[in-house]
Amino acid sequence: MPTQDSADLDHILRAVHALAPHIEAATDSMESERHLPEALAQALMEAGVFRMGVPRAYGGGQLDPMAQVRVVEELSRLNGSVGWVSMIATAASFLAAFLTPPVAQRLFGHTSSVAAGQLRPPQRADLVANGYRVSGTWRFASGCRHASVLVCGSMVHENGQPRRLANGQPETRVMLVPISAATISDTWHTTGMRGTGSHDFTIENAFVPFDESPNMAEPPQCPGPLYAFPPLFLVSHAGVPLGIARGALDFVQELGTQKEMLPSRGLLREDSQVQETVAWAEASLGAARSYVYATLEDLWQTLCRGDRLSPRQRAHYRLMITHSHQAAKDIVAKLYDTAATSAIFRTSPLDRHMRDILTACQHRVVHLKMYRPAGRLLLGLDPEELFF
Repeated sequence: MPTQDSADLDHILRAVHALAPHIEAATDSMESERHLPEALAQALMEAGVFRMGVPRAYGGGQLDPMAQVRVVEELSRLNGSVGWVSMIATAASFLAAFLTPPVAQRLFGHTSSVAAGQLRPPQRADLVANGYRVSGTWRFASGCRHASVLVCGSMVHENGQPRRLANGQPETRVMLVPISAATISDTWHTTGMRGTGSHDFTIENAFVPFDESPNMAEPPQCPGPLYAFPPLFLVSHAGVPLGIARGALDFVQELGTQKEMLPSRGLLREDSQVQETVAWAEASLGAARSYVYATLEDLWQTLCRGDRLSPRQRAHYRLMITHSHQAAKDIVAKLYDTAATSAIFRTSPLDRHMRDILTACQHRVVHLKMYRPAGRLLLGLDPEELFF
């Protein structure tokens, strides 16, 4: 008998598949305008892909980690930018579980409730009566053009000085600021992921009440394993590279049935080196995908039992996110070489896949440097930095 998660996943995937022609038709616009067209963003809102982490109590999906990754994977197969902004909005939507019910309903309880923003580095939030005054500039706010609320990582100041926690560390919180209070700067001129609209934004002296400044290190207002500490808000990252690599592999396999090789006039798929590359790519993608979903199943079972994740599980959680990106980069690069001149034109999907995965792999969360803290955890050492 299907579970609630599987039924919700099927519903969203059907909506995604129905949107495939519209996503394809919007590709040129996303590349040139550098954000999602309004109609496509609205359709994704209605499909529920931006609120997969919102508790069901507020009309969200509250999908399990595997389902979230699956949706982002499918969207990224169609278009990396669409998958990326869906991943970002999903990650931000977890914050609804850490707000009081009236605030959560107001900020995340509507179809058009979409969050974007940035947590690091934190900017300034001065403690005032009943809340905070927030100012600063945040970078890389993917999806900000269609967001309703901005997530602003902030360092709390009191009497002009950083406020300290009991352990001596500066107090940081998330400030939720309406999009109307922000000035968006047109900064997103990049190699890839061009449709994500990941612009900078500035907030000047905006008031944020206490109940709109959550902290995911504190107990959630909504129960459930999805929001247990550490919350798995980063999880859907892994769907992006898996989908991009799948899209590149599908393109090359189709190309193999059409492209003629010179001087033999034989089809590309008849070349033995192409056959080896495609087989290697399928195995490599399958291995990366299996690692992602096996890791998530293990984490989810642990959290559903009410247990805390072990240091080793936390290490594998972050490893699978990083490894999936690095594996996808290798896969797409080899497929790009295989397609040769068929890959170099801006009209080629493989050109976009290559630019998208190269850009995605520069994100701090999935960069090669994240192997070090994971390795420290596996060796029984402190990771030395913020590491979920």
